[in-house]
Amino acid sequence: MGQPTRFTLTDPALISEVIELALSDHVTFSQIQQQYGLRADEVQDLMRRHLKRGSYVAWRKRVRLFSDRRERYK
Repeated sequence: MGQPTRFTLTDPALISEVIELALSDHVTFSQIQQQYGLRADEVQDLMRRHLKRGSYVAWRKRVRLFSDRRERYK
């Protein structure tokens, strides 16, 4: 597979796609990186900027709790 395609973070449709994938419990950060070229810290920054604070905090808490329970999660 070739290099992941970089895109500008100003495209609302692509931002929504990344957020939807990040919110999914079935998609890992590595899968998002393969598809969109964004590292985990970049996805977290995107989520922080585009979600309400409470939604972002709840998402990070869920990701952290699941990653503590599972060997491979996000």
